[in-house]
Amino acid sequence: MRKKGLYAALASAIFLGMAPVLGKQAIRLGIPPLGVVAVRTALAAFLLLLAILIFKRGFLYIYPAGLLGCLLAGGINGVGSLFYYAALGRIDASLGQLLYSLYPLFLVLILWLDHQPPSRLTLIRLSITLPAIFLLTRSNYQDVDLVGILMMLLSALLYAAHLPINQRVLFDMPAPTVTFYTLLAMSLVVVPAFLLSGMTIPAVPALAWNSVMGLALVTFLSRLTLFLGVKNLGGLQTALLGLSELLVTLAVSHLWLGERLSLAQWLGAGLLLFSIVLVAKEKPTRPSSGGGKSWLGWLRPPGLPRDIPWPYD
Repeated sequence: MRKKGLYAALASAIFLGMAPVLGKQAIRLGIPPLGVVAVRTALAAFLLLLAILIFKRGFLYIYPAGLLGCLLAGGINGVGSLFYYAALGRIDASLGQLLYSLYPLFLVLILWLDHQPPSRLTLIRLSITLPAIFLLTRSNYQDVDLVGILMMLLSALLYAAHLPINQRVLFDMPAPTVTFYTLLAMSLVVVPAFLLSGMTIPAVPALAWNSVMGLALVTFLSRLTLFLGVKNLGGLQTALLGLSELLVTLAVSHLWLGERLSLAQWLGAGLLLFSIVLVAKEKPTRPSSGGGKSWLGWLRPPGLPRDIPWPYD
C-alpha cells in the first residue's frame, strides 16, 4: 500500500505541475482567471462522474459524515482555487508554483495543532525545503506583485487545510468517491463565483480552449491520484512528495512559456529533489496519545466505537 501511495503521489505531482502552465496559457490567451477555474473544475467533476457511471456506480455511495467532510474540504479548496488562478493572472506560473510549494509547511502546522506531531526526519526534510524554495526564487527579476503573492500564499494555506479533512474520509471510502464529491463541492464554489462576478468569456483562439480542456483533464487525473496517495501514504507525506510538481512546472514553463532558470534555481531544485528522495526513509506515524481532542474527531464512519482511535496514520 505504501508503494502504491508513493506512485500515486508522484503521478499526482506530475499532473499538478502541468496545471499552472496550462492555466497561465489560457489566461494569456484571453480567458479570465475565474472563467478558467470554473470551466476546468466543472469539466473535471463531469469527467469523473462519467467514469464512475460507466465503470462502477457503487463509488457514488458515501455515508453522511463523509459527504459533509468532502463538501467541507471541497469548499475550502474551491476558495483556494479562486485565489490560485486570480494570482496566476498577476504573476508568472513559475513564481506562483514556487509560492504554492509552501503548502506542506502550512500542513505541518495544521497537523501539529491537531495533535499529530511530525517526525524528526520530516522536520529535517522541511528544513531542507526552506532554503531550496529560497534559492528557487532568486532569479525572478520582474516587479513583485504583492497582491498576487498574497493570493497564492492564501491558496497554499487553504490547499493544505483540505488534505487532513479528506484523509479522514479516505480511511474507509474509495479514492474515486472522495475525489468526485470533493470536486463537486469545488464546482459549487467556483462556478457561482464566476457567474456572480459578471465576467464573460470573450472570443478566444482555439488554443485557449485546448489549454482549458487539458487543464480539466490533468485536474481530473491529479485529484484522483492525489487522494489515492493520501489514502495509502498519508496527507503530509503526499504533500511533501507533491513538491516535485514544482520541478515539473519549472521545466515545462521553461520550454513552453519561455521562462528561464538561473544557477541558483537549479541548486534549489537539487535540494528539493534530495528532500523528496528522503521520503523512502520515512516511517508511518500515529497521532499523539497525550494531546487533546482532534478538531476533526466528528468525521468517523458510522457505528465505530468512540474508544477506538481513528484514523490510524
